[in-house]
Amino acid sequence: MPPQKWSTNTASTKYITDEMLAPFVSSILPTSQIELTLSCRNLINTDILSKSDPYCVISTKEPWQDQYYEIARTETIDDTLHPSWVKKVILNYNFETIQKIHFEVRDEDVQGYDFLGSFETTLSDLVSYSGRQYIGKLKGMSIQNCGDIVIVSEEVSSCKQIVQIKFRAEQLPKLGWVYSNDPFLVISRSNEDGSYSVVAKTEPVKGTQSPDWQAFTIRATTLCNGDFERTIKIDCYDHRSNGSHKLIGTCHTSLKSLLAQNESMVFVNEEKRKADPSRGSAGVLKVDKIDITEEVTFLDYIRNGTQMHFAVAIDFTASNGVHTDPNSLHFLSPNRLNCYEVALRGIGEIIQHYDSSQLFPAFGFGAKLPPTGNVSHQFPLNGNPSHPYCSSIEEILVHYRTQLNAVQLYGPTNFAPVINNTISIATQFQDGRHYFVLLIITDGIISDMHQTKRAIINASALPISIIIVGVGNAEFDNMDELDSDDVRLSADGRYAERDIVQFVPLNKFLSNSGPNQYIKSQADLAKEVLAEIPEQLTSFMKSRGIKPQQPATQNMSTDGVQPTAPMS
Repeated sequence: MPPQKWSTNTASTKYITDEMLAPFVSSILPTSQIELTLSCRNLINTDILSKSDPYCVISTKEPWQDQYYEIARTETIDDTLHPSWVKKVILNYNFETIQKIHFEVRDEDVQGYDFLGSFETTLSDLVSYSGRQYIGKLKGMSIQNCGDIVIVSEEVSSCKQIVQIKFRAEQLPKLGWVYSNDPFLVISRSNEDGSYSVVAKTEPVKGTQSPDWQAFTIRATTLCNGDFERTIKIDCYDHRSNGSHKLIGTCHTSLKSLLAQNESMVFVNEEKRKADPSRGSAGVLKVDKIDITEEVTFLDYIRNGTQMHFAVAIDFTASNGVHTDPNSLHFLSPNRLNCYEVALRGIGEIIQHYDSSQLFPAFGFGAKLPPTGNVSHQFPLNGNPSHPYCSSIEEILVHYRTQLNAVQLYGPTNFAPVINNTISIATQFQDGRHYFVLLIITDGIISDMHQTKRAIINASALPISIIIVGVGNAEFDNMDELDSDDVRLSADGRYAERDIVQFVPLNKFLSNSGPNQYIKSQADLAKEVLAEIPEQLTSFMKSRGIKPQQPATQNMSTDGVQPTAPMS
């Protein structure tokens, strides 16, 4: 077949306007952003031989919604009934709306979790509370008092600085008779009411009185909300496997003092000093290294000329059912959108604004093509192999419907060809001025799983993101493996450089009631699948040391550069 091309025109647009950024930044700016720090006291214990391993799931809902939707969850802390979670929850606070928020505390188990209690309130209640520590009573299914949840809310400053710190300690006292300490640090920032909120923890260093901890990175907003003189408390603990960690000592400092690095900080154990006033220090803490850098964000890249290029691949395998069958996922109706159309509209109508060329390659796969009846794993929806572009999402939809009447749905479900084709194009453009997003919409289980994993691993080193939307009721376990949020994707002993795949099942967003059901489904779907794109783009740029830059226009025609790559 003739070569296929993607347009990467940058000559026609030197920058992105705020209007074009609106889909990634709420069209109505929030009144503020609020950071929540969570902890609990006196949780119920659901374990027999140890204590609960609690984590918290945070959910919100709009006034018009019937149920809560999860937006974040904390890390799990082992063996404790008094957890202080490090992970923060950032929420857009809007004065003009009622934002309900639900906290559910769970005990993580091998086979799932045990419910420990829940608490419900509104974001306005949290931000309007006169004190910093809002205390809510957790409630269970039948137990009304399941302990307390402590919520510290604070407005997030606009500081974009990143702090990297490396600590070491000397002369720590030995707490055990036989074994040396396994010390770790807990870093907390002060609140206006004199309390402290945990912001970071180091990993324990085994068997030493002179630990040298690994460097860790933290946002200045998280560490001190951009206030370099704000008090920071550093606790040093001896790690115990049962969760009852023993305090070695505490010191107080500030980011300003840490940056000075002019003196050691002395650990003091106040409880032991009260019992014995003659007791001296509990060791010293030293800053081995500290650096502050300015964070570069997704918007910095987009506003300075990085172009996003959007392509579509649609599943035409027989398992979808023929388009004339009302039960088919491809069923064409004059009265409603089918699942493929909902997914394509929801995502495409947002991301198309970031491609200044307005040329979107669109393909089908898994069908027998006329007149030969050969199976193709990548054919142009517009029927033009030498120019497989559509000028809008509407045009893609028109060609999609035309192909349903022309091709024979067949199989198998192979992803590797379209991913490898994207790789062949993105390989030519790694200067930070271009980023490629491939949307795959499918109904079934992948037939070439191993080849697809290898292709994704190769793509992870390139400026590529892959969105997979699953339609229908098939089992999508393989898709979750490709998403690899928790475990880095690997194949043949190789690992993906970064997570570039976002998978969601469309059924999660479909509603069968209300006149705007499809509009809402499209919006909710787009919100979830596009959420990871900014971080994926910035992670690639940072891994290559690429800073935001204005696009070069010399040696480029008004039609843009059109790299060629073989079509499968």
